[in-house]
Amino acid sequence: MGKWMQSITARVLGIGLLALLMLIPLTQVQGLVAERAALRDEAATKIAQGWGGRQVLGGLVLAVPTRRTEVREGKAAVVRDSEQIVLADSMQTRASLDVTKRSYGMYEVPVYVADTHVTARFLLADLKRAEQGSDAEWSGAKAELRLLLADPQGLRDVSNLRINGVPQRFGSSSERIGGLATVSVPLDLDQYDASVDVELDLKLAGTESFQVLPLARQSRLDVQAPWADPSFSGALLPAERKVDEKGFTATWRMLDLNRSYGQNWDVENRDINAMLAPSAFGVDLYQPANVYQQNERAGKYGLLFIALTFVAFFMFDVLKRMRVHPVQYLLIGAALATFYVVLLALSEQLGFGYAYLVASAAVVGIVAGYASAVLGAWRAGLLLGGVLALVYAILYGLIGAEQYALLIGACVLLMVVALLMYLTRRIDWYSPLEPA
Repeated sequence: MGKWMQSITARVLGIGLLALLMLIPLTQVQGLVAERAALRDEAATKIAQGWGGRQVLGGLVLAVPTRRTEVREGKAAVVRDSEQIVLADSMQTRASLDVTKRSYGMYEVPVYVADTHVTARFLLADLKRAEQGSDAEWSGAKAELRLLLADPQGLRDVSNLRINGVPQRFGSSSERIGGLATVSVPLDLDQYDASVDVELDLKLAGTESFQVLPLARQSRLDVQAPWADPSFSGALLPAERKVDEKGFTATWRMLDLNRSYGQNWDVENRDINAMLAPSAFGVDLYQPANVYQQNERAGKYGLLFIALTFVAFFMFDVLKRMRVHPVQYLLIGAALATFYVVLLALSEQLGFGYAYLVASAAVVGIVAGYASAVLGAWRAGLLLGGVLALVYAILYGLIGAEQYALLIGACVLLMVVALLMYLTRRIDWYSPLEPA
């Protein structure tokens, strides 16, 4: 039993357990990354509270008061007042986003002011057809034109509001549609013949995201911004887009046939109100591989690279008969785990690239110096330092190559396994491990 405990196989199992033990500090580091990312999200929320949140521009709708009399057997008639929401036949939205960054503490968040031009046409034939299919009385003389948006605090200016060429002015409103706030203007539909044509300009401030709802039979959205990393999101991708280092332009087109709700509904219809938000589409001001995403991605390979470093020490242990104590393995593992804490702390101040260079150089220097002392050979320390530097270079490549990280990692792992099989092909795993 004593000889078996001194065998190479027993040492391998012990080193494996030590590597698994390093999961504890690595898990703590991942929790720290998540905590810092949550603080960044909190900073974005604070900025949005004073600037304007993730904006969803619902566009223009008509709200027509209705009255329905319900007669129940043996009871008095009940009058129920409500509103019908009627959508436009066509609506075009053009938005030009002026993007900047705002800071909260050490956190930066992209914000914008969107110069937006909206035009819409409502067909009175649609209203008549909807009224004929309803059992309620419609009061078109008391209708309202409403503008829907997610965060009215971001509404900087509304100008050039014209209804059939006549200047109008929005007023505040407490009504909400599908979770969106509204501003409104009274409208007497009996004064119009065939259509209600609306156009307006508005400045809308928001944070990180700009989307619209397709509240028309034919909806079109044109967006341009000097942001080189847009993330087109929502229910529909743009039909046309152009992205380069100077920014992007994109165009969306959607028909009423592409969505799950019709051209009119009762304002109290909760099912349709719940369908509105999922139909939104637009663009997010994506920050590619921010420091917390990169730190999280680096941490996912932590156990693998600690294990590879342990394996490198073990090869000296076996092939060169340079004995390494389990406590020394733990100290090396602690240095490797500390790398991720240093990387996180520095990346918040210097950016990920410089932080990675400083943190990896520091750990490589510490481990190489310690290995030289432990193994009693400076060449062995330099060699292990070089191996560790190569490991960190591979890790940096995996972090940057988001699309090909799995392929690169699989190839590297296969080559490492093949190299280990080659170097250990003549080892007798049952023999005791004697010192040099």
